[in-house]
Parts: sequence; C-alpha cells; structure tokens
Amino acid sequence: MDDRDWKILKVLYEQQNITKTAQILFISQPALTNRLQQIEQEFGVKIVQRRRRGIEFTPEGEYLAKRADEMLITIDKIKDNVRNMGNKVVGTLRLGVSNYFTRNKLPGILELFKNKYPDVEFKVVTGWSRDVHNLVYNQLVHVGFVRGDYQWGGQKHLILEESICVASKKALNMGELPACSRIDYQTDYLFKSLVNNWWTENYAHPPLIGMEVDKVETCREMVIKGLGYAIVPSLVLEGIPNIHKIYITDKNGNPIQRRTWMYYQQDSLELNMVNAFVQFVEELDLSKPL
Repeated sequence: MDDRDWKILKVLYEQQNITKTAQILFISQPALTNRLQQIEQEFGVKIVQRRRRGIEFTPEGEYLAKRADEMLITIDKIKDNVRNMGNKVVGTLRLGVSNYFTRNKLPGILELFKNKYPDVEFKVVTGWSRDVHNLVYNQLVHVGFVRGDYQWGGQKHLILEESICVASKKALNMGELPACSRIDYQTDYLFKSLVNNWWTENYAHPPLIGMEVDKVETCREMVIKGLGYAIVPSLVLEGIPNIHKIYITDKNGNPIQRRTWMYYQQDSLELNMVNAFVQFVEELDLSKPL
C-alpha cells in the first residue's frame, strides 16, 4: 500500500460513501472500487460490505482505516527527514491553527513565508484552540497557533496579545451593562471563563442575553448592525470603523488580554522548514495587518 491507499481508507471511513469519497479525492468511482479490491487482495480480507444505504466496514477494514492517520503521518515524517538531509528549506509543513487566527492572520503569514521559501507546501488543520493544543502535543502537526493560556511543556512563543473590549454601535454606560442586550457566541472555554470571571467581579446580576449566534464573525456583524453589544477580543474588530469600544480591566486596572501562542516541540526544529518557519513567525509583528 502507498499513501494514496491510506488516504482512500481514511476518507472512505469518514464519509461512509463511495460516491462522496471519489468526489473528495477527485477520482472516478470505478478507480476507487478497483483500488479497494487491490487493498483487499493485498491483505487477504474484506474491507467493506455493500449495503442498500451505502457501505459498512468490516472489523478488519475498520482496523485498517483507523491506522490510516498514523500511517499518513509516518509517511510524511519519512519524507520530511529525507528532504531535510540537504540544506534546502523544502517539504510539507503541517500546521494546527485556531479558527479565528486562520481567517485573519494565517493567509498573510503563509503568503510571506511562501514568497521567501517557495519549495515549502502546507497542510493546515483548523479547530478550537484546545484541539490544536492536542495536535501539537501528539505531534500530528509541526507547529500550532493557540489562542489562550493552555498548559504546555514544549517550546512556545508569544506572538500576539489582544485587549478584550465591550463593543457596540452606540456608546454604553458600563454601569448599566446588565440591562443592555448582549450578543453571545460560541467560543472556547478559556475565553468564556475569562469573560465570566470579569463579569462576576463587576456585576451582581447576570447579563441579559438578547441573541446567541454560532461564531464570533456573526456576532461582529450583529454588533455592526446595532443589534446589541458583545464582549470580544480586539482582533475581531480590526479595520471596522464607527464601533464604540470599552476595554475591560481587572481589579487592579490592568487590561484583560487574550494571548495567542505559537507552540512546537523542540525536536521538530531539526527539520529545516520548521526551524525556518518558527524563526520567520517570531520576527513578524502580528499586532499590525499583514
């Protein structure tokens, strides 16, 4: 089996559908079916059973599919090490990135890095910061960008600090905030705890949640339309004019901030592309638009 076969098993197990898998991998259904048959012949087992509503993995097929991620990572590591034997900065850099950082900072970073090191390719996995933290910990990615102060025993570099603010279309009286309509949104538990702790230190009554939305970008648009206030990191409002912002502080008057870190394992720096990327990011000023 080669890496294409492991990729087929991985995607097919995720989709449980031959048609969708063929579309995702940009191959024909007959070609996909043929590869499955060859894999079955190689291992001497049946991998999938066809059912009226699709397919079902056999126990042997499920075992192979669950090993696919592990095998693909191993193959990537072998390729990285071989390419690293020279002095060139070349290979596929695996990055884990929190959702909002992906949309607002990562494209600019990758563009600048690619201009400097054109032989480097990227595999990017996005998700909540806690998930990215786990990806770096388990060495499924080379570098992770994590928002929030998670416990981390490896190498890290602080790349961004954002002040937290109360944002609204019109000016607000902070003393009357519990009576104002707040727009809430899904976020990671560390940020939610940060905001909740600040609120309980300053107000005796819970906030009036007038609207709940799926993500912070939706929340921002609602604030722009004047549908309520929100408590958000300053990066969310970058480049947005005519929004009133009141930056929140702790009991001692210090700004409450959310930090973004770059996490990586020390031994990953042995790869030229990882070492070059880490140094490159450390030299950037991410507080400004890229």
